[in-house]
Amino acid sequence: MNPPAIAAAHLPRSRLLEAFVELADTLTDDFDVLDYLQALVDWCVELLEVDAASLLLADSHGRLRLIASSDEQSRRLALVQLRDNDGPGLDAYRTGTPVSRSRLADAKKTWPRFAAAATEAGFSAVDALPMKLRRDVIGVLDLFRTTGTALPPESLHAARTLVDIATIGLLQERSVRHNEILAGQLRNALDSRVVVEQAKGIVSVRLGVDQRGAFAALRHYARDHRVKLSDLAWAIIGDPAGRHEIFTEAVNARHRRPGADGAPPPQREASHSSPGERR
Repeated sequence: MNPPAIAAAHLPRSRLLEAFVELADTLTDDFDVLDYLQALVDWCVELLEVDAASLLLADSHGRLRLIASSDEQSRRLALVQLRDNDGPGLDAYRTGTPVSRSRLADAKKTWPRFAAAATEAGFSAVDALPMKLRRDVIGVLDLFRTTGTALPPESLHAARTLVDIATIGLLQERSVRHNEILAGQLRNALDSRVVVEQAKGIVSVRLGVDQRGAFAALRHYARDHRVKLSDLAWAIIGDPAGRHEIFTEAVNARHRRPGADGAPPPQREASHSSPGERR
């Protein structure tokens, strides 16, 4: 796999290399599939010319499940595809080949409900990239744009490289830790996603922020305290007495971290903090 040719100024080479290094690092004792794939989604939105992204991962039966999304709109579009069993992500997963549409308005015959939902959400283009290694397809990454133009070649190449690294990372983690089966890890990650969604709801109400801000607060707390997202979510749901510390720190963090309350993050070129930075 060759590194992408980064010819345009809008693709910061140092940040892209940082993303490659982080996504290649799966051989750690505290490896968390959920956090790992959320980092992939966050990197894509920060580094590429896309406005939103979501990731669908196959369970042990080959059925796709939502595992990560950059915002509420991309999450809903992923759920529309799963509900209707149709859409660019489903096509890319089934065929094992990328699917691109630069004008979603022209795709209403191909994916009628998805195209309508995406257009209503303000998106005009989509790229669906399968997570594939040889014959194994384990998921798909959907990239959404509000501009009705094709993704620039250098951005598309970088996106495919990020997806390839993440795919290899997941499969490598399975092969090295031969006593841990990938299906079990993915199943745990999918179960964890449900618990995290419940915890997000609690945090959202208590802090008075939207779902994005609630998830940001959870991730920051988990990384600052070196705990898994799923463990933190279980603590919030199952231990009412222990929530005070979490909420207090989350409120304080909102004053330190721009965008943590659900407000739009800084522009990409002004960003200096890594969405996947390990603490």
